[in-house]
Amino acid sequence: MFDAKNMNDGHLVLNRRRFLGVAAALIASGALPKSALALAGPHRFTHGAFDLTVLSDGQLVLPLSIVSAQATTGDLKTLMGAAIQPGDMFTSEINVVLARSGSDLILFDTGAAGAFGPTAGQLFESLKTAGVDPADITKVIFTHAHPDHILGAIGADGKPTFANASFHLAENEFNFWSPADLASQVPAQMKDMTLGIQAALKVLGDRLVTFKAGAEVLPGIGVIETPGHTPGHVAFELAGGDGLILAGDSIALESVFFKNPDWAFGFDYDGTLAGKSRRALLDQAATGKKQMLGYHWTYPGLGRAEAKDGAFVYVPANI
Repeated sequence: MFDAKNMNDGHLVLNRRRFLGVAAALIASGALPKSALALAGPHRFTHGAFDLTVLSDGQLVLPLSIVSAQATTGDLKTLMGAAIQPGDMFTSEINVVLARSGSDLILFDTGAAGAFGPTAGQLFESLKTAGVDPADITKVIFTHAHPDHILGAIGADGKPTFANASFHLAENEFNFWSPADLASQVPAQMKDMTLGIQAALKVLGDRLVTFKAGAEVLPGIGVIETPGHTPGHVAFELAGGDGLILAGDSIALESVFFKNPDWAFGFDYDGTLAGKSRRALLDQAATGKKQMLGYHWTYPGLGRAEAKDGAFVYVPANI
């Protein structure tokens, strides 16, 4: 369980302005849209014992320069195609997975809330469209604790948005974000994000349960260690058929990192380790002919990997 006593209470009031300030600056500069983009409808399918729905939280609109320092702008424009926006920006989907299994209604990650401007934070609109009451969610499972994955769990009132759910985070991820003095140890540009993540974890309080990688977090939901994007990042494999891997941010953009698995993504904590985890996960998926679903892949983010020439090819699902 989460122990709030380990945290620095002086900095643990959840303050969305820390995140909104960055987005607001981009909006003011004309870099971000000033209103929401078209929201994709729910995508439903089944896998094994799971009834699954992909829910859109909207899109991130980000500078192309953050994708990878190992790629030129020309490389990225060739690879990313339709995702490229004016002003050397790009769009990235936010695909939240809802799974029904027995009596459980499980959400994998929770979207960005208001942290990245008006183009994201649409999860609750998508839940409404899908006919799902947030109060019916029983479990929320996080791949990691970055703002665009965890902040949808916290309301503007500073309370958990899923009133009847338990929240689950990998033990290694929790331990990384827990030290009270962490914000003083990270680079300056990460300080506000770190304080916000710690604040969110405190809000979840004793409803936050940690789990170890390499086991099942819940029946039929295996945990795969994929450190690098964050120190405790994990992917999940849903049992059934050849398996379905929920990749989280271990493979951030299918258009870029299947062909270039060793490139570091701009938001990776440890780019070298992230590349090793990415390559291992893609190899596992390709060898086992597993389905994959990516959090930031072209909606609904469902496809598979094929090995080719020392790298991989993304094959989108035929939906």
